[in-house]
This record gives sequence, structure tokens and C-alpha cells, in this order.
Amino acid sequence: MSQSLRLGNTNNMASKQHFYLILILGSLAALGPFSIDMYLPGFVDIAKDLKSTESTVALSLSSFFIGISAGQLLYGPLLDKYGRKKPLYFGLILYIVASFLCLAVTDVNQLIVLRFVQAIGSCATAVASVAMVRDLFSVEESPKVFASLMLVIAVSPMLAPTAGGYLISALGWQYVFVFLGIMAILILLASIFKLPESYKPDPTYSLKPKPIIKSFLTVLREPQFLTYALISSITFSGLFAYVSSSPQVFMKIYEVSKTGYGWIFALLSVFFIGSSQVNSLILRWFNSKQIVTWALLAQCLFSLIFLVFALNDWLNLYSTIGFIALFLCCLGFINPNAAALSLAPFSKNAGSASALMGALQMGLGALASVMVSLFSEHSVVPMPLVMTAAAFIALMCLTIGRRFIKTEIEASTENTVVGH
Repeated sequence: MSQSLRLGNTNNMASKQHFYLILILGSLAALGPFSIDMYLPGFVDIAKDLKSTESTVALSLSSFFIGISAGQLLYGPLLDKYGRKKPLYFGLILYIVASFLCLAVTDVNQLIVLRFVQAIGSCATAVASVAMVRDLFSVEESPKVFASLMLVIAVSPMLAPTAGGYLISALGWQYVFVFLGIMAILILLASIFKLPESYKPDPTYSLKPKPIIKSFLTVLREPQFLTYALISSITFSGLFAYVSSSPQVFMKIYEVSKTGYGWIFALLSVFFIGSSQVNSLILRWFNSKQIVTWALLAQCLFSLIFLVFALNDWLNLYSTIGFIALFLCCLGFINPNAAALSLAPFSKNAGSASALMGALQMGLGALASVMVSLFSEHSVVPMPLVMTAAAFIALMCLTIGRRFIKTEIEASTENTVVGH
């Protein structure tokens, strides 16, 4: 009896440790989405306090995307050379310092620079969480843990702007960065005391640019990767155009409250997340190639109608929400399938391909958000304009790219991923 009791206690301890690991890894994965979305309801207030415009404040979002794009390529090699925890600590400390410095900014340019630094720090949490799942869990357990992380990443954009809206209304936009700084401190403490070092540092691993660049060039020479990574990244830039311009469109043009904006953002996130979940069911009857084609054609049609409505001043709050929802639904089908197809040809360079695709996605997202911010902030037109351009350019990449793919390797549903 005592032996069975000890066995039961051991199982409970293992189960508890398993829960803490997933909780910490989920928190690491959530930091990036919270950093992107939580301060969006404060754009109008930030512009007013820093004597700037919402379009200029939106550049702080663009700089964050650029930081994430660069950071994904940086941390992969560092995690392999120095182990998982040291680069993670460095990134979290950098993030914490940048977050609290954001409280003292007196100029919008300072905020833009600090958001870039903050992004470089947050990248460590995103890359480390994925690497540590592979280290800490078995092949059988990993898909379940990855599914939990994907759920956290998907739900975060729903919670962050809503929570940010209430926090900003009650205390001011600066407290978003207080919240993010405290969140990062708690994650750092949990990582120090509860997260094991899951990978032995490899001092022989080379950080020289030449072998790293060579690995990336090998990936880029694969036509299937280039075609579908471009499709995924270009259509995703439409999402970033929406994210960066939505504070001006909803709060300034349609005069929605900060908390109301948070709820609209959460609602639209449901359409994106929901369609990506429906995609898993549709894969039983159609392959990824077919889904990408039809979803991209539908996205072109919906975004073009959205643009026509905007140019003719036929839009109101509800029709704008409806068109964005349709665009995001299509993206929920395009993104996971295009990402899976782009990674399908790789076994040896899968890590490099994944990092490169992530960097490309965020880099084009930054470009889209900059383009939106260059246009007038008193018009809805820039949002559907960039969305339409993204959809049609992606369709052109699909049409041209498929001519160069000799034998298309079908994606496994296990490769399917959902971005922010």
C-alpha cells in the first residue's frame, strides 16, 4: 500500500511539473503577441502626449516588427551555442529594461527605438519556447504541447487589446509598459527557478556568418519554399496593415472608445482563429495546395470589393468590420497551408527554413505597416489598399512560382502552423 502511495505521489509530482513547464513555455510564447497588441488602444493618447500623430506612433509598431524579424535569425544560433537559458535571460532582461524606459519617453522617436529594442528581447522568448518543447518533451507529447502554445498565441491577440483598452482608460497608456515589464519579470523568475536547462551548450557551434548564410541560401534555392513562403508572408502583411491602421480607423474615424476597440479587435481575432481551426477539418477532403488557391482567390475578391467601397465612401463601422473579418477568414486558410507547404521539402534545414520564413513574414509586415502610416490618417482607404495589393501580389507569386516547382511535395497536417 505504501509503495502504491509513493507511486501515486510521484505521478502527481510529475504531473505538476509538467503543468508548470507548459505554463511557463506558454507565457514565453504569449509575451510577443501581448507586446504587439496591448498598447494599440493607446495610439491616440500616445500621439497627444508626445505631440505627434497616430501615423507616426504606428511606426513604433513597424519598428517592433523589424526587431522581431531580425531577432528570429539572431537567437537560433545563440540558443544552439550557449544553451537555452542564457540567451533567454539576456532577451528577457533586455525586454524589461526597454519596457520601463518606455515610461520615460518624451519624444515619439524614442518610443520607436525602444520598441525595436523590446522586440529584440521578446524574440528570445518566442524562439526559446519552441526549442525547449523539442528538448523537454517526447515525440508523442510534443504535438500536444505545441497545440497548447499555438492556442496561447492565438488567444493572446484577443485578450491583449481588450485588457489594454481597460488599463489605458483607467490609468493611462504608460501602464501598458508597466504591465509588460512586470509580466516579463515574473516570466524571468519562473524561468530561473522552475525551467530546467534543456540543451547542453555546444562550444564548437560556429556563429560565423558564412555557414549561417550558406544554410539560408540553400533554403532560398528551393522553389517550393520561395513560392509558398512569399505567399504566406505577403498575405500576412495584409494582417499587419490592418493591425497598424486599426487604432486610427476605429478610434479616430469611427470614434469607438478604447474599450470598444479592444472588443472589436478580439471579435476579429475570432474570425482568424476560427477559420484556421476549420482548416484542420477541411484538410480531410482537400489538400493544402487546393485550399491555398481557393482562399487566395476569395481574398483577392473580398479585398477588392472592400477597396471599392472605401474609395466611394460607402463604408461604415459595421461594413468595415465585415470586410476585415472576410479578409482574416481567408488568411486563416492561406497562412497555415502555405507555411506547411513551404516547409514540406525540408528535413535537414527545417530550422533555417522556419526562421527564414518567420523573418520574411515579420519583415514584410513591417513594410506594410510603414506603408499604411505614410498615408492620410483621416481615411480608411490605406488599409484596404494595402490589403488588396498584398492579396493580388500573392496570387501573382502563386501563378509564377508554380511554374518553377518541378515536383510539389504535399504538406503534412502536422506542419500546419498559425502565426500571430
